Amino acid sequence: MMAGYDFSLAGERLTALGSGALWWQTRGLLCVADLHLGKSERQLRRGGTALPPYETRDTLDRLAAVIEQTQPEMVVCLGDSFDDDAAAAALSPTDRARLEQLITATRWVWITGNHDPAPTGLAGAALDSLTLGPLLFRHIADSAFTSHPDKDATAEISGHYHPKARLRGSARPAFLADHQRLILPAFGTYTGGLCTTHSALRDLMSPRALAILTGPRALPCPMPR
Repeated sequence: MMAGYDFSLAGERLTALGSGALWWQTRGLLCVADLHLGKSERQLRRGGTALPPYETRDTLDRLAAVIEQTQPEMVVCLGDSFDDDAAAAALSPTDRARLEQLITATRWVWITGNHDPAPTGLAGAALDSLTLGPLLFRHIADSAFTSHPDKDATAEISGHYHPKARLRGSARPAFLADHQRLILPAFGTYTGGLCTTHSALRDLMSPRALAILTGPRALPCPMPR
């Protein structure tokens, strides 16, 4: 498996992979955030800047690679899996077949996002959130989160912000982790990022939060503020 960084959240051992995916070995769970499949098609459809239409295939290739490496029992996509409601229907036959092959090979959960309420015509369960043990999976972090009254979750895992951390002059997508919250980097190929120095992220994460930079080797450091 690619080099990752092991850490603990709510007593559970998790691994931040250099690819930007999260691996929970105890549950056989692989989690990715913000695939934004179909972004180039959506931008062209809405009259925006034309982008080379290869990002969906590249994102699926990288997702297939990490699935092959981890052999998960469950895959959780943390929302904004498609760039808008119509993007799932606009997938090319080749990309759709590739995605369906990945979905049907394991238990698949789509967490709804602000870009994509729920993909239609694809297998898998669509949920607003998912609680497993002490961990609550959702798209956008809740700034008021302390626990989940119905499920006894004591930590949350989310995406949405596409966090990036700057180290030695260059910015890299990064996980952000503290004692009760984990925010995943965007996994999609055509996704921007929000610097960890932005107030939205500074306000969410505790003063002792870590940034775990993605790349050939997942690299932890104090979250740049």
